[in-house]
Amino acid sequence: MDADNPNRKSRDTPQWALYQRENFWKINNGEKPLFNTEPGKLEDLAKQKLTEGGWLYASSNAGSSYTHLANRQAFYRHKIIPRQLVDTNVRTSSTTIFGHKVSAPIGFAPIGINKIYHPLGELPVAKVAKELNLPYCLSTAGSTAIEDVAAANGASCRFYQLYMPHDDELTVSLLTRAFRSGFDVCILTTDTWQLGWRHDDVAEGNYAFYRGIGADLGLTDPVFQKRLAAAGIDPKKDPERAGAMWIDNVWHGRAHDWSKMPWLIQTWKRISGGKPFCLKGIQSVADAKRAVELGVDGIVVSNHAGRQVDGAIASLDALENIVAAVGDKTYIMYDSGIRGGSDVCKALALGAKFVWVGRLWVWGLSIMGEAGVRHVMKSLLADFDILMTVGGFQNVEQMMDRDILGVYLRGELLVESPLTVLSRIVSEGICYDCRKVQALAEHTAAEAVQTYLRPIVRLTIWEKYIGY
Repeated sequence: MDADNPNRKSRDTPQWALYQRENFWKINNGEKPLFNTEPGKLEDLAKQKLTEGGWLYASSNAGSSYTHLANRQAFYRHKIIPRQLVDTNVRTSSTTIFGHKVSAPIGFAPIGINKIYHPLGELPVAKVAKELNLPYCLSTAGSTAIEDVAAANGASCRFYQLYMPHDDELTVSLLTRAFRSGFDVCILTTDTWQLGWRHDDVAEGNYAFYRGIGADLGLTDPVFQKRLAAAGIDPKKDPERAGAMWIDNVWHGRAHDWSKMPWLIQTWKRISGGKPFCLKGIQSVADAKRAVELGVDGIVVSNHAGRQVDGAIASLDALENIVAAVGDKTYIMYDSGIRGGSDVCKALALGAKFVWVGRLWVWGLSIMGEAGVRHVMKSLLADFDILMTVGGFQNVEQMMDRDILGVYLRGELLVESPLTVLSRIVSEGICYDCRKVQALAEHTAAEAVQTYLRPIVRLTIWEKYIGY
């Protein structure tokens, strides 16, 4: 790629594609690229770096991981139709979200307890988000004080994701701290009153908060400090009980319902002077319609990356349904399963205005801290920027068109025999979960898939889906 491309001067965002050239050139300087960002290899490397607890928490999914698998299958079913001989030289990856102009329709999704991935927790992540001019969303389950994360993020675009306690005074305190620290959009997560059943975490008793790790966001809250004092708990002397008391206020297992939403919306609007309020975790059209009736400013279509309900609808399929119903009535964002620039494009084509990315930057943080987060996210931006030029997109808005996606198969295959599975997989290029085939024909199906499918279909469950 021409490093002196004159079109760079006309762009309103960095020419992210140059990051490819930077990595190609490193060998000439006696250096090597930091690490491979192919998602499967990225995850493998993170597994080598993390403690067992950190790895299990980051990689675990609900139940048998069927929802996680469905997310990836949904992306695979949708095919981009590139356009050629389009002048993409002066292209822009920028977009606007709630009044903030950002470098791309990509944000750092809210992920809790970052200190189990790196000693500095959320700080390096927030810093890189500022560098790249991408929105950063802090989780209530974060392991760093709200104020410290804001300082690391500087004068940048940041959102606060709320796990809502049943203690209204504590909720108000968290929201007030967030707004005073420059978090000017509130996103309530609706699908995690309690963690989903994640076999590996349960089997290993893997819950960092109960070990006294990662409760810093709560321990620095003045209202929660009062609650600790009233309970006679000194967090310095008894970090396990303090951590447990905090997280049991956050993931409390006691669902809120729609009747509480008007109070929460009004409370946030009062505290923030009318700043946007969104709901995250919406998957049904009925819930999306009700959210619009309540007057929410945005919806994040998400199944929590398959970590909460096993066997749920793929987020990408839910997105298409919800956009058809309320896409012109509220700002719709997407979360769950993004692994590359083409995934971002597909979500935009199906009606999302913005996309949140999670596990990719978690792996980068786990591997190499701040430098790892930067490398992963700059690689994603380069991938997206290159897709724009080779796919014929001059701007993000041109991706927001259902017609750029080809015909795809909707839903799962219903099969009667391994031969039926194989013939349809090979003829239609579908990835199928071989565990379901095994349930029908035991070892025969597994042997058939191993023998005949792997040499033919490049995108296999083993190599591309189950692994991450």
